[in-house]
Amino acid sequence: MFRLWAREFANNKMLRDTVIADDSQDTRTHKIFRALDQVCYEFDLGKPIWLDATVTEFKRHKKARFRQDNFIEEIPFDYLEIQVIEED
Repeated sequence: MFRLWAREFANNKMLRDTVIADDSQDTRTHKIFRALDQVCYEFDLGKPIWLDATVTEFKRHKKARFRQDNFIEEIPFDYLEIQVIEED
């Protein structure tokens, strides 16, 4: 089972969160991208751009923060944080 936790933060307070579970036999990368797509759909957001700093942070900590620089449109929060909480 693969689970990804996504949270929106503004002014150091969590606005909303969700957990996306994926039980498929896909690769880890596909599971992450699919889960992020589901999060963006659920939160009604455009897809964020994976900047080099975001990728490095995610590889190192299994966690990444998407700030305004990662989005094309304006976002009504400070950042979106994703974190892998369970892997196969």
